[in-house]
Amino acid sequence: MTDLNSPLTLAHGPALKNRFMLAPLTNQQSHADGMLSADEIRWLSMRAEGGFGLTMTAAAQIDPHGIGFPGQLGCYDDAHLPGLRELAANINVAGSHSVVQLHHAGMRTPHELIEGQQPVCPSDNEEFGARAMTLAEVEQARDNFIAAAVRCEAAGFHGVEVHGAHGYLLCQFLSAEINKRDDHYGGNLENRTRLTFEIVDGIRAACGDDFSVGLRLSPERFGMDLMEVRDVARRVMAEGQIDYLDLSLWDVFKTPVDEAYQDRRLVDWFTDLERGEVRLGAAGKLTTAAKCREAVEAGLDFVVVGRGAILHHDFPKQVSANPDFEPTALPVSRAHLRQEGLGESFIDYMSGWKGFVEATAAPA
Repeated sequence: MTDLNSPLTLAHGPALKNRFMLAPLTNQQSHADGMLSADEIRWLSMRAEGGFGLTMTAAAQIDPHGIGFPGQLGCYDDAHLPGLRELAANINVAGSHSVVQLHHAGMRTPHELIEGQQPVCPSDNEEFGARAMTLAEVEQARDNFIAAAVRCEAAGFHGVEVHGAHGYLLCQFLSAEINKRDDHYGGNLENRTRLTFEIVDGIRAACGDDFSVGLRLSPERFGMDLMEVRDVARRVMAEGQIDYLDLSLWDVFKTPVDEAYQDRRLVDWFTDLERGEVRLGAAGKLTTAAKCREAVEAGLDFVVVGRGAILHHDFPKQVSANPDFEPTALPVSRAHLRQEGLGESFIDYMSGWKGFVEATAAPA
């Protein structure tokens, strides 16, 4: 059985000191221009100090036209470099593998954040009021992902993760329901995944041999077909251009939604694939020490922790010290979250999660 505290080597970049990865958690703490705030730097630095083998930022915009939420950090301009350098240095000195997640929201870009413009999508999308990207815009998006990775490397990060999940731009290209293009970025699965593979290959070519590259995928929801995503996972691991595949499963141990594939747990559709040197991990309700152990027993190389990391900055240390560790019960007070390094914007955001933050009494 894999020990959660054992190191995990990657084909590129420094080894992880353990099997705990901080999930890329939306926190809305950056400034409107994408500059990192002191609150966001503190939140992430505390997780690195708390023992995470890999500390990843929230989704970072590679193009202001692809912003996904208010307070999203940016890595599309050299003006972002000072904050990125400070954050990378803090994570690195704590002995954690430092990663920026690269993101474009596509049709999910809120209209109010790009006033006077339409969100973009592989194809026209009436539901989101999004317009189809021109071929030149698709190629520019690819180049922006690659340029952002180069910028993150220059800032001192150990690697980047390409966000191909959760219904954002690359996920939209992958979806046969959303992507109706008739050029070489639409149609069959090879064409619909072309943009993602061009980005991964481009980052690998543009960055150094000691720079890690990860990819996040969602196998369900957002127009995804489980067997297609399994095929993408098989190919990306076989080609070996990434160092790790990060699956967002919502619940690692759930059965698939698709009734045709319910003879196995969702995670089991991926753990049996040949990996080569690529590491495989997943996120989804891994909130206790027991669940984390169960995940590696299922065949994962690492666990991706979200809510547990919000509640306890030192979640890995807690799990290591106590095999029966469970996070503090919900709801929690704003004071508890402040103590755990969340700024007020992040706490306000978490207050929108049902039952997470204690309700405060209205002033008399």
